Amino acid sequence: IDQSKISTSNTPFAMIDEHSAIPSEQEILFTMHTVFRVAEIKQTAQNNRLWEVHLTITDDNDPQLSALTNRIKEEVQGSSGWYRMGQLMLKVGHFNQAEEVYNELLDNASDNNDRGFIYYELGRVKREQGQYEKAITFYGKSMKINKKILSANNPILSAIYNNIALAYQNMGSYSKALEFYEKGLHITKRALPPNHPDLATSYNSIGSVYYGMGEYSKTLEFYEKGLHIAKRALPPNHPDLATSYSNIALVYNNMGEYSKALEFYEKDLEITKIVLPPNHPDLGTSYNNIGCVYDSMGEYSKALEFYGKSNKILEISLPPNDLNLASSNNNIGLVYKNMGEYSKAISYLEKSLTIYRNSLPPTHHYIKEVIYDIDRVKKKL
Repeated sequence: IDQSKISTSNTPFAMIDEHSAIPSEQEILFTMHTVFRVAEIKQTAQNNRLWEVHLTITDDNDPQLSALTNRIKEEVQGSSGWYRMGQLMLKVGHFNQAEEVYNELLDNASDNNDRGFIYYELGRVKREQGQYEKAITFYGKSMKINKKILSANNPILSAIYNNIALAYQNMGSYSKALEFYEKGLHITKRALPPNHPDLATSYNSIGSVYYGMGEYSKTLEFYEKGLHIAKRALPPNHPDLATSYSNIALVYNNMGEYSKALEFYEKDLEITKIVLPPNHPDLGTSYNNIGCVYDSMGEYSKALEFYGKSNKILEISLPPNDLNLASSNNNIGLVYKNMGEYSKAISYLEKSLTIYRNSLPPTHHYIKEVIYDIDRVKKKL
């Protein structure tokens, strides 16, 4: 902790080294609402298994923290503290606690406005819990109430349709997902201006269903509609644009149109490099995606260049047994195999195997596949 900043902060704290069981630790006790900014994370020189985190304290005058706090308050809305608590529990992923809050609110709901909202939120809870049929049931109850009290083009109805669609999509029921996404889109087009970001989201959602169905031409049609709106509605370096570029690139890659895939992955990378820190794992993913395209094209030197950039970032930003790091090492190993550099191939494949063995059940197919690849390479030595 940067102690030079503590004296200027209005956050209450106390030095408790005189009262601690281990005075040499020089402990500082902060109030529960204290927020720190992460300044730097680095491995300790004495033990490379330990990491040192440099923290800088913030206070109520921090402009970025104030903006974030105000944004969270906007996202976590409700007519009472309990409604806001339910929203907050959903936002931070405490789904069981959110369900308890909403069930209590449902028991005490006084009118249909409240019940319609609570059923909708319970649908969200069940979808996040993976209980998709129950989610659809709650969304249906919410829809039945809201259709009676809202106009036919109210965006709330569109949101319910979209969430029903998402639950069906999660279940693999693509035709039902399309049916409800299109109902949501019909309302969104009537309720919102033509360049509203929510309209882009609707097009992208429909595109993602077609992608799951393997209908790549239809996927591109809707992804490109979404991108067209997003480019008008969002700043040029907005992360949602990077996501759109990446999604379109993936479709082109699956269609074997590698030059188009590279074009869109490079647009994704251009934004990602601007909006994220240099060692963010999403930047590693962007480099990896470009490496995959070059790999598919048989341009192994270029593939290694981008796989290597990705691997370097992932080694810094991810835990040592993260599966993404295993996949990265596996990709590099297979490229070296295809280049005939078998010793290097084995080195990276064995790194991948070690991570998979530390992270997965012994019978997992990833482990079997890497062992098979290692055996094939060893036979070529």
